[in-house]
Amino acid sequence: MRALVTGASGFVGTVLVPRLRAEGYDVLACGGPHDGAAFFPLDLTDELTLRAALDVARPDVIFHLAAISFVPDALRDPLRVYDINALGTARLAAAVRSYAADTGSMPRIVFASSAEVYGRAPRDAFPLRESQAVSPANPYAASKAAAEAILLGEARSFGLDVAIARAFNHIGPGQSDRFVVPNFAKQLAAIAAGGARVMEVGNLDACRDFLDVRDVVDAYVALARHATPGEIYNVCSGEAVSIKELLRQLLLIARVPVEVREDPERMRPSDVPMFYGSNDKLRAATGWLPRIALTASLRDVYEASAAR
Repeated sequence: MRALVTGASGFVGTVLVPRLRAEGYDVLACGGPHDGAAFFPLDLTDELTLRAALDVARPDVIFHLAAISFVPDALRDPLRVYDINALGTARLAAAVRSYAADTGSMPRIVFASSAEVYGRAPRDAFPLRESQAVSPANPYAASKAAAEAILLGEARSFGLDVAIARAFNHIGPGQSDRFVVPNFAKQLAAIAAGGARVMEVGNLDACRDFLDVRDVVDAYVALARHATPGEIYNVCSGEAVSIKELLRQLLLIARVPVEVREDPERMRPSDVPMFYGSNDKLRAATGWLPRIALTASLRDVYEASAAR
């Protein structure tokens, strides 16, 4: 099997690529235009580089991970997010159509979308299922919802083989410390190393659905093999955990006394109190099950931060 991975230099990509290679996939790992020699340079604003990657990879499956994924970045520059995340996906779809017409081979596209597309759902909608209407509440979520619509429209109009993976929060070593769990781990590791015993936090009451990145990658690989074309699948644990509980577990792991201070700059105005999904459809289609306990994920994240 041959695979093309966009966003291979990112958090999920650096876990997915070795996982695929360990299973015998021939992988073309694509990064951004300036990500270095280890990655094929890919520019989602340039359809020619997309077609060049397809010609080199000759893929059976494309894992489309590349995106601007940090919500505050999207709030600062929405047009760039729409160009990369939504129109970049449209350009990829056009390149795949052209490639398939020339070669007679249609690769499957596994698209890494986001549960952010659901937006603010009523309390009785939880756990969220794929049939829930989307209602994006920020530019990042809107860009992902648009990208989903583009791919599904291309599938219905031109026969693209598409599987949509709506990933909920995922964590693991290597994630940017702009996200909550690695940020907590970084602060605790600095305190354990002798720093000031003060932690700055945002909203601790919000409850979210967290999954280890290795389980997310397993789900993507399973979808590449078993998904029904044109379908959407939640990738989630199926349980909600409060940010306060994550912090409590990290404090137990780090074993350091701290003073926790609320930082208004870390409060997101769009936070919703409870947000979690159902993974029933994914499990039924692929047999996938999460393997890694939340406590093990948190320990791995903290140990990675402490080792830096």
